[in-house]
Order: sequence, then structure tokens, then C-alpha cells
Amino acid sequence: MKVLVATEKPFSPKAVEEIRKVTEGAGHTLALLEKYTAPEQLREAAADADALIVRSDIVDKALFEAAPKLKIVVRAGAGYDNIDLAAATAAGVIVENTPGQNANAVAELVIGMAIMAARNKFSGATGFEISGKRLGLQAFGQVSRHVAAIARGFGMEVSAIDPYCPAEVLEGAGVKPAASLKELYAGNDIVSIHIPATPETVGSIGRELIAALPKGAVLINTARKEVINEAELEEVLAERPDIKYFADVKPGNAARLEELYADRVFFTPKKSGAQTKEANLNAGVAAAKQIAAYFADGTDRFRVN
Repeated sequence: MKVLVATEKPFSPKAVEEIRKVTEGAGHTLALLEKYTAPEQLREAAADADALIVRSDIVDKALFEAAPKLKIVVRAGAGYDNIDLAAATAAGVIVENTPGQNANAVAELVIGMAIMAARNKFSGATGFEISGKRLGLQAFGQVSRHVAAIARGFGMEVSAIDPYCPAEVLEGAGVKPAASLKELYAGNDIVSIHIPATPETVGSIGRELIAALPKGAVLINTARKEVINEAELEEVLAERPDIKYFADVKPGNAARLEELYADRVFFTPKKSGAQTKEANLNAGVAAAKQIAAYFADGTDRFRVN
């Protein structure tokens, strides 16, 4: 079987080496397409591929039509909104992700942003310590669990809300369950967003929640920019000069927010949550192993479509 690794933003050389070992060790061949500049190049490279590993690369209906042999696509990472799941299913292609492999990297970024916000972007102005502060987590998946563990090490008081996670799991991690989203936002000094972009969540974080934040609060988003109602965020930032918004996902109105509220907003130049050599390696190798397992015995444990 031919396994294509197609990455506009390439894996590290070490990760590629390990992906190759797993792939060829399972009796398959590996092909690389790195730093490509047009979707046509991806479609051409995938034309005879049986499996595809991507990162944030767009995998759409046109790609599936151009790759008739394709049987499985694995997104090296947790989020998979860059893949058209309906088109994949219609084409008979399995889609998987690699949950948890980037979790610690993203969690450390969250804590880093919290400290950066607390210290006023290291401007020298008087800030605050995160020790003893309250941290709210919107969702309690792999990333949030790592964030909670690190935050508790800093002496933070952690609460969370997740309709898919039993209260006893939260409590077992030393995290207090929040009764509602409004309570989570109103009751924490720092709130960190960890929800996926779905039809239900897109634009769901707006005025009602952001304005509920207590005085001097920080809102951190390392998830997806689409979950924020950007117009309402801008309105609240104008009305509440005490609130800060730090994100690993640059909003559409980033330039205006940076111009108006430079001391209260921060956006990474590009999505950086998983940009560590460890996460890079872990996610890539996990993707290769999942493809090998699928071709070996049909295992599709991490299937998302």
C-alpha cells in the first residue's frame, strides 16, 4: 500500500524518519509531499495513494474524487475540521484523528498564555500571579486534563464544564464541575476554551458569556476561532477595559483588535499549540501506526466519520 504524507507545514525530519520506519516496517511504501503551494499538487500526489496522513491540510471532495484508491485519511492531531467528513464517507474513506498526542503541547501553551496575560505581555507593568487564581475549562478532553494538572501545580483552583464528561471524572482529577457555562465564565479569573467547531458551537461564545467574566479576567482560546462571535467580542472589549483575550487562533478582526486594544489582546502569528518537536513526533508516529493497524486487521479505533 502507498502511504502519502502530505504536509504544507512539514513534520520534523525526525518525525518523518519514524513515520517511515513504522510504514515500511509494516510492508508499505511511503511518499512525501511537503511545502506544497496549491491544492492541485495535493490531488496529483494522492492520485494513487491508498492512505493519507495530513496535519492542517485541506482534504475535500475534490481530493477524494482525484484519489480513487484512497481508503483511509489520518489527521495527525485532534481537530479534524479541515477534512470534509461527508465527502469522505460518500467516497468510502475512513477518517481518523490522533487524540491526545498534542495535548501536553497545547496545555503548556495555555499556561504560558495565562502567565503572559497575567504579566501584561511582559511589559514591566504591574501584573498578577496565577497562583491562587480560579481557572475555568470549557470542555474536559485530553488538552484540558493536562491544563488542569499543570494549573493545580501552580496552586490554581480549577473548575470545568463538559456535557460528555461525568462529574465524578472531573472530581477525580481535582476539578470542580460547573453547573452552567454562565457560571463557568462568571466564576473564574481565567477561562480557557477547548471546544471543537461544530454547527452547535460556531459563534456560541459571545456577549452573554464574555461580559459575564469577572473584573480583570482573561479569556484564552487555543481551540478554533469560529467558536467566538468576533463582533460581540469586540463590543465587550470596548465596554470592559479590564478584560483580556489571548488566542492561538487569530480572529478575522485581529488587526483592528490589536490596533485598539494592543495591551489586552495577543494572537500567535500562526497556530502554535502543537508546534513542539515532541508533539510533532508523537502525532505523526501515531498516524502511521493507526494506518498500519487498519491495513493489518481493519482496526479503526479513532474513526471520526
